[in-house]
Amino acid sequence: MDLCELCSRLDTRLRTTAYADLDASANGLQVGPREQEIERAAFAVDGAVATIERAAAFDADLLLVHHGLSWGGFERVTGQDYDRIAPLIEDDIALYVSHLPLDGHQELGNAAGLADHLALDDRVPFGTLGSEHIGQRGRLSTPLATEELAKRLTTLEGESEVQTLPFGPETIEDVAIVTGSGVDWLDEARAAGVDAFITGEGKQQAYHEAREAGINVYLAGHYATETFGVRALKTLVEEWGIETTYISHPTGL
Repeated sequence: MDLCELCSRLDTRLRTTAYADLDASANGLQVGPREQEIERAAFAVDGAVATIERAAAFDADLLLVHHGLSWGGFERVTGQDYDRIAPLIEDDIALYVSHLPLDGHQELGNAAGLADHLALDDRVPFGTLGSEHIGQRGRLSTPLATEELAKRLTTLEGESEVQTLPFGPETIEDVAIVTGSGVDWLDEARAAGVDAFITGEGKQQAYHEAREAGINVYLAGHYATETFGVRALKTLVEEWGIETTYISHPTGL
């Protein structure tokens, strides 16, 4: 498949332009020519030297990631930026990025994938950002004790310990999710009246905010909560006839 067609399909499916004014990430094709045949594609959470090298070892024509290289553009391509961009060009690997569009997609996104993992029912968009959403909210088919939900989250890729702020009900049924660095949506979770809010990482003030709001907060790892989207895109692109591989590189964060 031609790279231009592939990017167009992805942009349309992910509604990339809807997040153009909301996201610091330059979503879509970040590195590469518009005309290039794509036969093999690699998928990873992060665009970094480690994942680029493994994409090259796979002989990938395209690397698709959640966290890309351009966050507001480049003034100079030197240092770390050069170290990442140079091997992409040298090995003819295009780089496609989907940040917030892949967080917010209600079928393919990170929050949707985590909701699938937890078997949430009655799902609705959550995590308001402008006119869009970057998360999902739903109801556990079987209510769980606070520690049982934590155990479910420790099964995520790259996650061995989940930090819990157990200030809500002992039995959890209603859950809100914003993956990655989503603790700023704790107020929205409180307003929604959920029993638990799941995100990747926290901030100091989250402790007191959760305690005063009477809500359980789970910090399940930035990387661990954001593997779902690129895995879903891998499956989608396979359906389009392209050979794929998933590059696992947990950060422990």
